[in-house]
Amino acid sequence: MATETVKFFEPERDQVFIDMTFGAGGHTRALLEAAHGSTVVALDRDPLAHRLACEMAEQFPGRIVPLLGRFSELPALLRTVEGFDRQRYFNGILFDFGCSSMQFDEASRGFSISHDGPLDMRMDKDRCPEQLSAAEVLARIQEPDLVRILKVYGEEKQAKKIARAIVNARFTVKRIETTAELANIVAHCLSQGEATGGQVYDFRLDKLRRPTHVATKTFQALRIFVNNELNEINYGMVLAKHLLRTGGKLVTIAFHSLEDTIVKRHLTGHVVDDVASRVPLQYISHTLAHATDTMQEMMKPNWKQMHKHVMVPTDEEVAENPRSRSAKLRAAVRLS
Repeated sequence: MATETVKFFEPERDQVFIDMTFGAGGHTRALLEAAHGSTVVALDRDPLAHRLACEMAEQFPGRIVPLLGRFSELPALLRTVEGFDRQRYFNGILFDFGCSSMQFDEASRGFSISHDGPLDMRMDKDRCPEQLSAAEVLARIQEPDLVRILKVYGEEKQAKKIARAIVNARFTVKRIETTAELANIVAHCLSQGEATGGQVYDFRLDKLRRPTHVATKTFQALRIFVNNELNEINYGMVLAKHLLRTGGKLVTIAFHSLEDTIVKRHLTGHVVDDVASRVPLQYISHTLAHATDTMQEMMKPNWKQMHKHVMVPTDEEVAENPRSRSAKLRAAVRLS
């Protein structure tokens, strides 16, 4: 959704932006080409994406600042760049959450169900030696903890059944080390048995009635856990509030409800101690009494959304890039 992103930012000469998820650099390139003289800080936790950012920086001399790290590492990284270590300095910040196409297409990264490879799933690759891979998580985790990960991060209704199958396979057969092994275990345990004549079914319908592999939610849950994605997204939203100048613009692109919920609650001020509340507003009691100062702080708006409803890709873009079909774009302006 690069066209919509540029439209909301309305980039001008000498403005400074942060692309928090550089990836292959499509959004950064669109911003730079839309406004000559603008500058983009290109952040990504993936070493491959960082290398691509360095290569693009040669095409746009002095206009791209490549940084390698997570959202939570950005403050320390900005201190290493002269002139950028200032609050309320940037004109726009972009988030494009989730995995990049490069990560899905490379079997050795372990993100894709359709490409068999080692069950890794670390976005940082080997940059953080202490970080566990998905295979190492499955080799150590206890069944109750795995159930919670699948249920919370994958919104998987069959979490208990899948967790039991994974743990049983680990103890009775072998350690799960490849994406195909994990996908087959999930598909086998979710097969309908007699209802399908003993055949294993690989697909089911998602919320939009589209066919998806039965292991999709399991892979999503493990990826989020391995990379601590939701905490990073929450921290990134807090950073955006401090880094954007008044009138600066924020654009986020989310691909599932867990990401979008965090963004939405930050934009609407439904945040407690800089953390997006886990309880929707409609479930909070209005009979509770709070101190006046606390209520005023909670009611004080930091953002004004630039559109009434969440934006989704056009049919033409989905036809050209099927992976964009789940994208949800939100744009907001920093008020104070």
